[in-house]
Amino acid sequence: MSERKAIYPGTFDPITLGHMSVVKRALIVFDKIIVAVAKDSHKNTFFTYDERYKILKEVFNENPRVEVMQFEGLLVEFAKKIGVNVILRGLRTVSDFEFEFQMALTNRKIDSSIETVFIMAEDHVSYFSSSLVREIAKLGGDISSLVPPQVIRWFKKKTEGK
Repeated sequence: MSERKAIYPGTFDPITLGHMSVVKRALIVFDKIIVAVAKDSHKNTFFTYDERYKILKEVFNENPRVEVMQFEGLLVEFAKKIGVNVILRGLRTVSDFEFEFQMALTNRKIDSSIETVFIMAEDHVSYFSSSLVREIAKLGGDISSLVPPQVIRWFKKKTEGK
């Protein structure tokens, strides 16, 4: 039987415990998750592309079933290039679903061999977003219950001396 793989794309600026929950739950269904850091983004990111990649490498360093990769361009083309036909997306709210449903249909239109699977984060970590975490951190708030410890170190490193 071949290995069941899914690609979990995002900007991960920063990765949150909600993202971690989606990966954890997806590993029940899939043998391997490829966490793919997107370079191209309409978002104004706090961490650079390389910093986001390095943070994710640190976060998943001890999990052999999770691989961290970087990509740019169309996700479906990247997925095809690395031999993965399932895109994993996390859901928090109904409004997330509307956007994600539109993206899934668009990806299917581009390449009908690509399937999208939605997984909900656990409820205790589903109410916040990366942008909310960034805002709290920039204002000096405690984000330790929202992100893995590696993210806190990176925020401190990036904001020291500012």
